[in-house]
Amino acid sequence: MCLVFGLKVGHLLLMLCCWIYSIVPMNWFISGETAVIKADLLGEFTKMWMLRLWGKNSKIQHQYHQYIGSERIRQTCSKMLLVIWVLGWTFASFWVFWYMTSEATEKRKETLANMCDERARMLQDQFNVSMNHIQAMSILISTFHHGKNPSAIDQRTFARYTERTAFERPLTSGVAYAVRVLHSEREQFEKQQGWSIKQMDTHHKNDFASENHEPSPVQEEYAPVIFAQDTVAHVISLDMLSGKEDRDNILRARELGKGVLTAPLKLIKTNRLGVILTFAVYKTDLPPNATPKERIQATDGYLGGIFDIESLVEKLLHQLASKQTILVNVYDTSNQSDPISMYGSKVSDSGMWHVSPLNFGDPSRKHEMQCRFKQKPPWPWLEITASVGMLVIALLAAQIFHATVNRIARVEHEFETMTKLKKQAEAADIAKSQFLATVSHEIRTPMNGVLGMLHMLMDTNLDVTQQDYVRTAQASGKALVSLINEVLDQAKIESGKLELEAVSFDLRAILDDVLSLFSGKSQGKGVELAVYISDQVPEMLVGDPGRFRQIITNLMGNSIKFTEKGHIFVTVYLAEEVMESLEVETDVSSKNTLSGYPVVDRRRSWKEFKLLSQDASNGPLSAETDCIKLIVSVEDTGSGIPVEAQARVFTPFMQVGPSISRLHGGTGIGLSISKHLVGLMKGEIGFASEPNIGSTFTFTALFTNGSSNSNELKSHPINKRLSSLTLEFQGMRALVVDTRPIRAKVSKYHIQRLGILVETTTDLHQGLSAVVSGHTVTDMILIEQEVWDKDVTSPVHIINKLMNIDRGVPPKLFLLANCISSPRSSNTVADFHTPSVIMKPLRASMLAASLQRAMGVVNKGFRRSGEIPSISLCNLLRGRKILVVDDNSVNLRVADGALKKYGAEVVCVDSGKKAITLLTPPHDFDACFMDIQMPEMDGFAATRIIRDLEHSNNDRVQRGEAEAYDNLSNWRVPILAMTADVIQATNDLCQKSGMDGYVSKPFEAEQLYTEVSRFFRSAMDQNI
Repeated sequence: MCLVFGLKVGHLLLMLCCWIYSIVPMNWFISGETAVIKADLLGEFTKMWMLRLWGKNSKIQHQYHQYIGSERIRQTCSKMLLVIWVLGWTFASFWVFWYMTSEATEKRKETLANMCDERARMLQDQFNVSMNHIQAMSILISTFHHGKNPSAIDQRTFARYTERTAFERPLTSGVAYAVRVLHSEREQFEKQQGWSIKQMDTHHKNDFASENHEPSPVQEEYAPVIFAQDTVAHVISLDMLSGKEDRDNILRARELGKGVLTAPLKLIKTNRLGVILTFAVYKTDLPPNATPKERIQATDGYLGGIFDIESLVEKLLHQLASKQTILVNVYDTSNQSDPISMYGSKVSDSGMWHVSPLNFGDPSRKHEMQCRFKQKPPWPWLEITASVGMLVIALLAAQIFHATVNRIARVEHEFETMTKLKKQAEAADIAKSQFLATVSHEIRTPMNGVLGMLHMLMDTNLDVTQQDYVRTAQASGKALVSLINEVLDQAKIESGKLELEAVSFDLRAILDDVLSLFSGKSQGKGVELAVYISDQVPEMLVGDPGRFRQIITNLMGNSIKFTEKGHIFVTVYLAEEVMESLEVETDVSSKNTLSGYPVVDRRRSWKEFKLLSQDASNGPLSAETDCIKLIVSVEDTGSGIPVEAQARVFTPFMQVGPSISRLHGGTGIGLSISKHLVGLMKGEIGFASEPNIGSTFTFTALFTNGSSNSNELKSHPINKRLSSLTLEFQGMRALVVDTRPIRAKVSKYHIQRLGILVETTTDLHQGLSAVVSGHTVTDMILIEQEVWDKDVTSPVHIINKLMNIDRGVPPKLFLLANCISSPRSSNTVADFHTPSVIMKPLRASMLAASLQRAMGVVNKGFRRSGEIPSISLCNLLRGRKILVVDDNSVNLRVADGALKKYGAEVVCVDSGKKAITLLTPPHDFDACFMDIQMPEMDGFAATRIIRDLEHSNNDRVQRGEAEAYDNLSNWRVPILAMTADVIQATNDLCQKSGMDGYVSKPFEAEQLYTEVSRFFRSAMDQNI
């Protein structure tokens, strides 16, 4: 029976715990979903544990159900829970009473401490004021009494001065000055003063008449009082060195050079408790760093201030009469074992009290103020009411406890159903993202084959119509690949798998490429397209150039879509520049814009940025010197964004209006992707837009300064070409004529990149006059076509004027044109003198090529865009044996044709295992292009095995166990990854597996040239 009873009690406890765990999560569910999930998991864990326990004890369960039914269990549990509830809240009410009482006591202590500290601070502050004034008086006496002969101070003057300045010494009862007199000077001193030096002995302490005191006994020196305030005039002629406390005080004061205090003592005449503050008066020539011995020798006298502590504290407390709710005692605690009461009565109450220290400037004397409340604390009626009220509420809640159980059970069931549906929705969302990523990637592979074959088809003999068909097919294919890339990026964003690279790149070269991408559309529309990068931005940055290019391309692509006139202007500054001067290119008047059309105020596009709204000294702008924070703006004069649509600009797959997608196309996810990429770059993005005015999108991005690595900067192919161009145009001078300051600034920026010295002017005739009459030679004049077309007669006049220059060859004329149509004035003059036209947008490569053609400059290290990679790749790859590894036959054909076009000998295999066989040392391959996604063995695994084989062969050669093949003792064949998704083949993954880089499929000449030039550069240098 005992066993059965114990089992009943144990199972009751288990059911109680289970019920509590089910109750708690349901209450949490009502208040918040997050807490529900956590508690529900706990409740499920408890139920599983109980079922497991009961499953192991089926016999005990049978006995349990035999003696106790389920209804009885619920009733018993309800009663037990009710009892536990009441007991728990009773305990809680007592705890609340204790807690509130403790809080009230702590608050009472805090109030007492504040009041006591206030009084102590006031007493200490007024004492310090008095002490400072007494010290100032010691300096006055030293200057006008001892420093003047005869003295400028006598007793009458001293008394009048001290009486009039008594308000500056609020705590002093009187001030007296005692002069230092040696024994050898005593007789002469007494004759001069007309009285003898009296002794301040103990039995005359209460007799304040000086004539009743005996003469001071013979001693080495004396300190008779010669000046005194009227309130203490009875101390005149008394020798301060004859009293024990005063003597000790005087000796310490002259030795330390500071004010010192006596112990509390009975004052003469008043017989009240007080202290004396003493300052030594020194000769005026005493150095500030004098030794104690030097100070003693330089002492002229002693100035003392008398403090009647009782009356002074009474006066202080009288000022706070309205707040007199505490009792104050002041003690001298220099002797901790026997403190001296200076003010107040002894209190036997051992209740609440507070001690505030007092510092009167003498480190050898310690004082404190003790404070107590006058009245005892009132009864804690508030605490009693709160605790009883809480208990009453708990008892009322217990009445509805049972009715709540059924409701909680229903809510729990609904919650479980909702949780299952939520998990199903999340699983469907993940499946959707994975499906988009997989399908997008699989579509890219055949599309890359299509684009590769079309690219190879363009190299065959085609007529004009066939070439147009192929170009149309290429454009459509690239548009489809771009759409797939956007869908893939959106899928990666939703799945949280989008990551950034960290490689070195040239920001200016990237923006030049983006300008080239949109130059045709902008010229066709007659829209001016320009880029300006601040000189403060480093040449090289470390970050993800592909994603940065994607952001710029998305923003400029939108601007091109919605802009039919005016301009699109991209600016790049350091965030520090904007912080230091918020007036950088922000004038929105039509006279100070790129095209003359009004634009929105770009400052509105970054007004919500945290980076620009905080103090730079405390914010991240001053965190690290290598961190580069850029602020990029894309300004256009397009149709603008309607006000009602601006809130959903960054929402995925959302268009501004239903007609926008039909007019301009697009998926509506470009800005959403850009916002996420900006966030990954630790930046912010915003915009300002006005209908029929235009829009300005601004974003910030965080990069690392890559210009610190000089070797990497010099080895970069783009920098090498630009360096050669800079040397080619070094020292040349140019004049830019433009009536718009911003447009002239942009032109100057691009021309200066070539190493040309540039001057700007807004007036064409004044500029020409300066060129003709100036002492420096101007090599070229670049005139904005808008300025050139203003006057029909000006072209002939200008050319004739330049031809009459006596100094060598006249400067070359260039027109900066924005429209595809040729300038109107080109037919008005002879062909030899026709100005050369440079089409906008300006880029370094295009500008250099135009100047070379017009000025007859030849640079074998630089050719027009399109010829650079083709000719250089032929020099790099001619005669090279290259292994191509890809499981797709179409990709093999594309890679084979692309590489053979540049003169390479190509061997193709379709698996990683075959590649390992062919690349096992020794072999005669110069490089390997390997796909990273292949069945059985991917490119990363194959590369790791190849590197292991090379390392093993190199070790055998070094140990002499094998002979070097073709005098090559260190095998390492360059392996470049090939992938349809360049973003996945990051440098980290390639380097970890031993690869040397990656190229995209199909091969792009620029990227292929950049990668292979790192390995085959020597051959290129020999052929150029």
